[in-house]
Amino acid sequence: MRKYSLVVALVLAAPCSPVPSQALTQPALNCDVGPLGKTFGQTQWLVYSCNDPSTLIVVSAQGNPASPFYFSFSLEGSSYHLRGEGTGSKQASDAAYVELQALTTAAIRGLIEQTRQAGK
Repeated sequence: MRKYSLVVALVLAAPCSPVPSQALTQPALNCDVGPLGKTFGQTQWLVYSCNDPSTLIVVSAQGNPASPFYFSFSLEGSSYHLRGEGTGSKQASDAAYVELQALTTAAIRGLIEQTRQAGK
């Protein structure tokens, strides 16, 4: 399995580990707004936004040789961080990664807005 960046998994609700009360009160991230069909790296992807104002998910569409694969954009400070993970064609996911990595903050925010319009 390849990853484009280090992803740290946090276990927020483990019964035997103490968790700050603030973490328990934060709503779960739900990323089902959309989808918006887009082409990245000459393959089809489905773009979704989430119930927070800044997260964007890009999932390989049916028939995409990168499947199964997903990318996520998360706002960290004032800039977006791109992560990807999956087991499909490395060539297909790498081509999409190059295009996604080049997106500006304004373009990512525009995609978030487009997913909200597509989901209506």
